[in-house]
Amino acid sequence: MQRLRLAPPAAAGWHARPLLALLLWLVLPAQVSALTLGCLITPARVAEIGTPQAGVVDQMLVDRGDSVRQGQPLALLQAAGERASVRTADARAKAQAAVSAAQATLALARQKAQRAESLHTEQFISDIALDQARTELSVAGQALKQAEDQRAVYQAESAQALAQLNQRALRSPFDGVVIDRMAQPGERVELQPLLRIADVARLRVEVVVPASQFGQVRTGARHAVKAEVPGVPAREATVTQVDQVIDAASNTFRVRLALDNADRAVPAGARCQIDLGLKSP
Repeated sequence: MQRLRLAPPAAAGWHARPLLALLLWLVLPAQVSALTLGCLITPARVAEIGTPQAGVVDQMLVDRGDSVRQGQPLALLQAAGERASVRTADARAKAQAAVSAAQATLALARQKAQRAESLHTEQFISDIALDQARTELSVAGQALKQAEDQRAVYQAESAQALAQLNQRALRSPFDGVVIDRMAQPGERVELQPLLRIADVARLRVEVVVPASQFGQVRTGARHAVKAEVPGVPAREATVTQVDQVIDAASNTFRVRLALDNADRAVPAGARCQIDLGLKSP
């Protein structure tokens, strides 16, 4: 009996290897890795402190790197003329002589009119005398009203002078840190800012995300942010804004997150790394 000889498996299956590889690629799940993106940490607010009026710097009360509180004076402009205007306007506003004199005149005119009414009832004076007493009472009342109106005008002028004086003191609009100082005492300033203040207790994280990941980032989600600064631990930030328009030139969109930094442990301006939970094949 003749035996059937079989070819070795290696020799028989070499034509099937490409097909086997294709089947494995279709069946087995693709390996994916987490997509870590670069980001930038910036202050939540930055304000340039200037003056609405031209003037000469009298004092700079803070310097670069100083922590400031909301309402704290930062710089003073020369204000000798404004202080004199405040004193003058305040003296006018507090003057009581004209009003007191008008009140006394009105009281006397009222008494005269009352007596005239009584005498006219008893027919001791004529109608003309009664009309004269009534007219004097009306005039006295108008004089008092005029004195009170004038005092109100002086009070308004006093408030205006005080407001102009307050504009000579520049104050911080919020709690923060002085990041730049652009003026010195004796320097004349008009339109240029004197200081730059940054709010570093609340930070922003700006991320540029590939357009292929559009729709995967949700507002309100929390993600870990690691500043590229030695000794600074990772912190969670909350997504506050996701751009709805993709930049055609770079084929990316922007994502903004809010990072609480009340202890000021994370430096603003640092580069960072963030994992938005995206996957790259």
